[in-house]
Amino acid sequence: MKVVSSGALPKEPASGPLFTGEVFRQVIVKPEESQSFNFNIVNFEAGSRNKFHQHTGDQILIVTEGTGIVATEQEERTVTAGDIVLIPAGENHWHGAPGDTPMSHITVQPKGATTQQNEA
Repeated sequence: MKVVSSGALPKEPASGPLFTGEVFRQVIVKPEESQSFNFNIVNFEAGSRNKFHQHTGDQILIVTEGTGIVATEQEERTVTAGDIVLIPAGENHWHGAPGDTPMSHITVQPKGATTQQNEA
């Protein structure tokens, strides 16, 4: 069993071509600690988000703080703390906090799933 406090997890910058603005990642479960999934917290500062992308496995987002957006090519939804989003494998989407408030979510994905950045 592993129990963690999210406030005790170090925040590391999530940089790269997928992100715009300031985004930080907190690793909840290290890759060697799980055979089944990746489990992280992603913190989007106000005005930040990721670009359109898709994953080879399903992705679950659990919004823990703030207000943000989750969007596909067909729709855009406002999400707030307590909302849970399922993004099926292969669905082109983006998420983040492009407005005036930050947003944090827990992300759960199958181990070995990959991410590909796409154009909308």
